[in-house]
Amino acid sequence: MTVSIIPARGGSKAIPKKNIVDFLGNPLIEYTIEQSKSCERIDETYVSTDDNEIAEVSREAGATVIDRPEEIAGDFASTEDALLHALGEMRADGVHPTTVVLLQCTSPLRRESDIPATVELVEEDRFDSALTCCEDHKFYWELSDQGVAEPINYDPKNRSMRQNLSKRYQENGSVYAVQTELLEEEECRLGGDIGIHEMPETHSFEIDTYEDLEIVEQLGRSVDFHHCGLLD
Repeated sequence: MTVSIIPARGGSKAIPKKNIVDFLGNPLIEYTIEQSKSCERIDETYVSTDDNEIAEVSREAGATVIDRPEEIAGDFASTEDALLHALGEMRADGVHPTTVVLLQCTSPLRRESDIPATVELVEEDRFDSALTCCEDHKFYWELSDQGVAEPINYDPKNRSMRQNLSKRYQENGSVYAVQTELLEEEECRLGGDIGIHEMPETHSFEIDTYEDLEIVEQLGRSVDFHHCGLLD
């Protein structure tokens, strides 16, 4: 059995009630719930939240809500805390998933293939866990302890074409899949042999601030993403 868990605490600071902020005319979390429900590889969609308003919106969208305790809903609680708590609540209800899919609703621009393709990497026994990334062709620098800039992935004296740089991938926070046993043993969403499902950079923006929200809304109007009929 495969379940998705959408973490959605109510205490976001930059955008109050970020998870249900209006996004292209609908609550933000509704896109991720609908994407999860439409995925044939996911048997049940759960939302973990400490907020009554988020819970109501999630139930109306068809998700099963798990009430998250206050002690794992603060600024310093990890997403893994929410995942492990949700698994405990499922087991208490007789649900025993073998694969857990983590979907972050702040990354709504998923294509129809992105969730099933990521889950398939784990369910077909190719990998123990998997995540979505976008390819990265940027030149990177870091500062030394003395504040001196140092290149990380190229030699400025022999600057190559961007496309000739060693291929790197940037984690985009959209989809994660992991074997339940591994998640519980290592208390981490990623471990063992890890697979990557590549997404375009245009679909890889996360919403953390109002500026992000404006950018992602503009992208949502111009790129093809799986809106599940919410924009019709």
